[in-house]
Amino acid sequence: LHETRKSIICKALEAIFIMHADHEQNASTATVRATGSAGANLFACLSSGVATLWGPAHGGANEAVVKMLEEIGSPARVGEFIEKVKGKESGVRLMGFGHRVYKNYDPRARIIRDICKETLNGLGADDPLLDVAIALEKAALEDEYF
Repeated sequence: LHETRKSIICKALEAIFIMHADHEQNASTATVRATGSAGANLFACLSSGVATLWGPAHGGANEAVVKMLEEIGSPARVGEFIEKVKGKESGVRLMGFGHRVYKNYDPRARIIRDICKETLNGLGADDPLLDVAIALEKAALEDEYF
């Protein structure tokens, strides 16, 4: 990678890792700390934390959100999706909203959204799923149902 691209990506990862580490004693944070206590180097510690996110009980929610966003497909289909979620008989769930600690709004969401926008702008790239996610967040936060 070109040095500028590398620094943009590193800055984003650093911010996201800090948010994970600074969010109570969750599974990935505990794993990083345990690995560090065993004397492993920084890369091994971070790798252990990232590996912990693969588990369905911790990082699995992130994967479910990506799958949901892919199924929605475009910001234009967000309204239709929201109506399916509200129709309880559909069995469709709104993933990524609600948290054991944050009952209304997870403040990390705004930070992560801003990091994503800044990173993509810096790389001269875009991500259609981010557009879907932003439209979905807006719709859900404005709907009294949620």
